[in-house]
Amino acid sequence: MSFYFGKSSKRRLATCHPDLQKVFNEVIKYVDCSVLEGHRDERKQNQYFSEGKSKVKYPMGRHNTNPSRAVDVTPYPVNWKDRERQTLFAGFVLGIAKSMGINLRWGGDWDQDFQVNDNRFDDFPHFELR
Repeated sequence: MSFYFGKSSKRRLATCHPDLQKVFNEVIKYVDCSVLEGHRDERKQNQYFSEGKSKVKYPMGRHNTNPSRAVDVTPYPVNWKDRERQTLFAGFVLGIAKSMGINLRWGGDWDQDFQVNDNRFDDFPHFELR
């Protein structure tokens, strides 16, 4: 089975660093997923900070660079309560990235110690360039 990004996902991914585009254009060939956000402007970043959805204010977020050095992607259909599925997806993404020589950090393992239950802040859709 082959998957593809819809118009919104393509538009969001296009705001990201070329390495993130390479990784997720490969991932979509194997796993159906949606790009939720790439570049984030000052208003949105500070809104997320105020709501506790981000730990940093503008312009300190990796989503705030242009092109964005971070992207939020989740497996489709979206199920925020399925931590196991999010973790499986992240492992697949990280493996694809590694095979391409691209180092990513995932928001479910910030310290990159391969322990997924030691975060103080989980951001499962978040992937960023290291």
